[in-house]
Amino acid sequence: MNCDVGHVPCADIATVGALARAALNARRAGERLRVVDASGALEELIELAGLGEALLGRDGREPEQREEPDRVEECREACDPPA
Repeated sequence: MNCDVGHVPCADIATVGALARAALNARRAGERLRVVDASGALEELIELAGLGEALLGRDGREPEQREEPDRVEECREACDPPA
């Protein structure tokens, strides 16, 4: 479910806290809350609080730091015993 915060006039840490609580309640109900239409300042506060993944759907890592998709297998040395 989306939470449109475009109408929020002032972004502060209390706003981030309220959104985090709402996201937690949504997860307890089996839903996922995603913040949409956030101002740049609110997005920065969400990221600073470490809640980018939970509230904005971002994982906060650069693309080269992300894990490879499941279809890519790691190579193993020829002398490694089979798992």
